[in-house]
Amino acid sequence: MYELLKALQNGEVVVYPTETLYAIGCDATNAAACQKVIDIKGRSGAKPLPLIIGGLDMLDLVTDEKPAALAHLAESFWPGPLSILVKALPELPASLSDDEGYTSVRWSGHAFASELSRRLKKPIVSTSANISGNPPVALPDAVDPELIAQVGASYFDPPWPRGGKASTVVRLLGSTRLKIIREGAVSVKMLCDKGFSVTLSKAV
Repeated sequence: MYELLKALQNGEVVVYPTETLYAIGCDATNAAACQKVIDIKGRSGAKPLPLIIGGLDMLDLVTDEKPAALAHLAESFWPGPLSILVKALPELPASLSDDEGYTSVRWSGHAFASELSRRLKKPIVSTSANISGNPPVALPDAVDPELIAQVGASYFDPPWPRGGKASTVVRLLGSTRLKIIREGAVSVKMLCDKGFSVTLSKAV
C-alpha cells in the first residue's frame, strides 16, 4: 500500500486490483498524471477516464450534484461494480469528463482499491490495466509486462479481482429513471429491483 500511495502522491501511474479487473490509474486531480495513463494505454483522449473513490463521503470530491436519486443508487450498489455518470467538478482535469461535463465514478468493492483512495484522500483514475485494443485482465500473470514497465508501482497480492464483467455504467435521467451506458456486473434486474426503470443506450 505504502509504495503505491507514495507513487500516486508523486504524480506517478500505478496498477492495482479492483473488484472486477486490474486497473491502471493515478491521482485523478493531477492532469499530467492522467495524461500519462492515456499515453501508457494508448487510449483515445476522447474517452473520459473513469474514477473510483473510497466512500460515499468522497463523492463531494468529484461532483456537487446531490439529488436523492443519486444517493439511493449509490447506497443500493456501493461499494461495488456500478459506475455512475455525474457532473464533474470544474476543477477536475478535462480528461475525466465527456463533452457534457459528465464523469464516471464508483466506490470500489475491492478493499485495497477503496483504501488506496481513502489514504490518498482523492479520487483515483481506474481504467482497465491493458494496452488499448487488448482484453482486460483479472490475474496478475496476465497483466502486460510492457504496461507494468511504464508505471511507478504495482500491487499483485491477493485478493485478486474476481474477473467476469466490468462495472455497469449508468446515467440518471430522473428520480427513478436510468440509462445503461455499458452493461456489466450489475444487471438490469438488480437495478429494477431497487425501483428504477431502465433504458438501454444504443451504445450498449
